[in-house]
Amino acid sequence: MKFQLIHESNGRMRIHILPGLSLAQADMLQYWLEKLPGTKRAIVHERTGNAIIEYRPPQTRNQLIAELSRFSFSDLKPNEIASIHSARALNREYEEKLVMRVLGKVFRRLFFPPALRACWSTLHGLPYLWRALQCLLHGRLQVELLDGISIGLSLFRKDFTTAGSVRFLLSLGSLLEEWTHKKSVSDLARSMSLNVDRVWRIQNDQEVLVPMTDIEPGDVILIRVGGMIPIDGEILNGDVMVNQASLTGESVPVSKHPGTRVYAGTIVEEGECTIRVMQETGNSRYDKIVEMIEASERLKSTAEQTASNLADKLVPYTLAGSALTYLLTRNPTRALSILMVDFSCALKLAMPLSVLSAIRELSSAHITVKGGKFLEATAKADTIVFDKTGTLTHACPTLANIVTFGDHDPDEMLRIAACLEEHFPHSMANAVVRAANQKGLLHDEMHSKVEYIVAHGIVSSIDTQKVLIGSYHFIFEDEQCTIPAQEKAKFDSIPPQYSQLYMAIGGELAAVLCIHDPLRAEASSVLRTLKSLGIKRTVMLTGDSYRTAKAIAQEVGVDDFQAEVLPEDKAEFVERERKLGHTVIMLGDGINDAPALSAADIGIAISDGAAIAREIADITISADSLEELIKLRKVATALMERIQKNYRFVIGFNGSLITLGAIGILPPSTAAMLHNLSTLGVSLRSMTNVLPQS
Repeated sequence: MKFQLIHESNGRMRIHILPGLSLAQADMLQYWLEKLPGTKRAIVHERTGNAIIEYRPPQTRNQLIAELSRFSFSDLKPNEIASIHSARALNREYEEKLVMRVLGKVFRRLFFPPALRACWSTLHGLPYLWRALQCLLHGRLQVELLDGISIGLSLFRKDFTTAGSVRFLLSLGSLLEEWTHKKSVSDLARSMSLNVDRVWRIQNDQEVLVPMTDIEPGDVILIRVGGMIPIDGEILNGDVMVNQASLTGESVPVSKHPGTRVYAGTIVEEGECTIRVMQETGNSRYDKIVEMIEASERLKSTAEQTASNLADKLVPYTLAGSALTYLLTRNPTRALSILMVDFSCALKLAMPLSVLSAIRELSSAHITVKGGKFLEATAKADTIVFDKTGTLTHACPTLANIVTFGDHDPDEMLRIAACLEEHFPHSMANAVVRAANQKGLLHDEMHSKVEYIVAHGIVSSIDTQKVLIGSYHFIFEDEQCTIPAQEKAKFDSIPPQYSQLYMAIGGELAAVLCIHDPLRAEASSVLRTLKSLGIKRTVMLTGDSYRTAKAIAQEVGVDDFQAEVLPEDKAEFVERERKLGHTVIMLGDGINDAPALSAADIGIAISDGAAIAREIADITISADSLEELIKLRKVATALMERIQKNYRFVIGFNGSLITLGAIGILPPSTAAMLHNLSTLGVSLRSMTNVLPQS
C-alpha cells in the first residue's frame, strides 16, 4: 500500500493513503490495523484519506511501516470482509441528510415567494395533522397531538412562518434522534459481535484447531460446554442445552438435538455437539444483534421510562392550561403561545439520547453495555465483588514450576496436561498450553473423549488409565485420589503463593502445576479510586486455597474475601448481599462465574473470558486494564447527573415560556421558536459525551 508519513511522535503516527479511500476500504484498513499485534488504537478518516495509529510494544515504528508497506486490500479474506461492520456509511448518510435539510430550509427562505412557502408549509404539515387526528380517534393524549394542534392552529391563523419553523425544528430533532439511536445501536451491536478467532474442526475423525476465517459451508465443527457457537449450522451429533438469550431474549436454555438448527452467538450450556456449517462467517450475527437491541424494551433505564411516561402525562395539562388561558383572557394568541410550548418533546428526546450517547462513549473505550438500566444500576452500586483469576490478576498467567510424583517425567506431564487443557481454554489452561509450546512439546491427541466438569476440572483416559486435572477439591475430595506415601513431604513443601493445578493418573497424584498469576499492577489503585467514587465495599471470591487468597487480598486491598468457593457459593453470596439492600456489581471471566454474574444487579465480564460469561453479563470490559471500571463508574454517575440537569432545565425553561406566553409577553411564533430551539439544544447537548474530554 502506498502512503505518506505526515507526522509522528512517540508511539503515534499519522499517515496519508494514496490516492484516497472509499468507505469500504476505510473499514477494511481500520479492521486490519486494529488486528495488528501492538496496535493500541487506529482511526481511519475516509474523507481526508488519513489514518491515525497508536502503537505499543511489541510493535515498533519500523515494523509498523514495514507492515503498512506490505498491506494490500486483497489480502483480506472474503470471510473477514463479511464480518466488518462500522457506522461509517451510516454517518455519511445522516450527515448528508442533515446538511440537505438545513440547506433546503435556507433555500426556501431566500428564493421561494410567500405563496409558495405557504403551500410548502401546508403540504408538509399534513402528516403532523394526521398523526394528531389518529391520537384523538384512539383516545390518546400524546405529544403528537400537541404537535398537530400547534401546526394546525398556526396554519388556520395563516401564520405559515410559525407553522414552517415548528415543523422544521421537529423534523430536525427527529432526524438527530434517529441518527444517534442508529449510531449507538450500531456501535453496541458491533462491540457485541462475535470475537471467535479459532474453532475445532473435525477432519478425518480428528479435532484440528483452525482459524475461524478458514471455516466454510459444509465444514463440521465441535462445540463443547461453555463454548459459543460462532456460525449458523445444523447439529449432527450430540444433545445440548443452548442459551439463546442474545438472539431471543429468553433466559431459559433450549434443548437442541441432531437435525435442529443452531445460530451464531448462542452458548452451549450443557453437553457438546458437532455442527455442520450452513453459511459463511459473519453473514448474519451482526444483523440479528441489531434487531435484538432495537426490539428489546427491557434495556431501558428507569429514568428513560419515567421521562417517556411523564412526557405523555403532561400533555393534558398543557392542553388544559391553553384552554384556561383562553377562557380567562379571551385572547387566542396567548392560548396558542402556551400550546406552542410543552415539556414532552425535550423529555422524550433528551433522556434516551443521553443514555445512548453514554453507551456509545463507553463503546469507544472498549466497554460494552447492553442497556441503559445497567448504567443506572452501576451509578447506584455500593458493593463490587471480584473473581480473582483473570480479573484482579492478569488474564495471562504463566507456568512457574511442575512438581512431579511417582517418577513421572515433568515434560511428559506438561505434554499430557496441555493436550487436555487446550480443549477448554481459560487463563490457567492457556498458561499450560503456552508453556508446552514454548518447550516445543508436541501434544497431538493421545486421549479418549474429554469431559469438562464446571469449576472442578477435566476427566479423560490415556492407555486405559483415568486421567484427571483440576482443583484440590476435585482431585482429592470428589475423586478420592491419593498422594504417594513417600512423597507427602514434597507435596506439603509446594510454595503457597502459586495457584495450583493437580493432575492424577490412575487414581494417584502425578503432578502439581504451579501457576504464577501476578496481580494486575493497577488493581490496588483502581479499588482505591472506586472507593472515592462511592463504592463502599469490595469483596474477592476465589476457588484458590485460603493461604493464596489471603495473600492476594492483603496485597490488593479488598475489604473482605472468601476462598475455596464453588460457583453456587459465589451466586449465594451475591444474592445475600442484595437481600441486605446492597446494589451489587459482580466482575468475573470464567464459566464458574456465570451464576454470580446472573445473580448480581450488574454482571461485568472480561472480554477474553469464557463465552458464557460474556453472554450472561450485562456489561463487558476489555482485558487490558481494570481502569475501565473507573471510566464505567464515572460515565454512569455523570449520566444520571445529566438526566437530572435535563429535567430541571426542561421544566424550568418551558415553564417560563408558558408563563410569559400566558401574560402576553411572548407571541406564539417566538414561544414556538424558543421552545423548539431549547429542545434542539438540550438534545444536541445530550448527544455529546457525558464526561468532559481530557
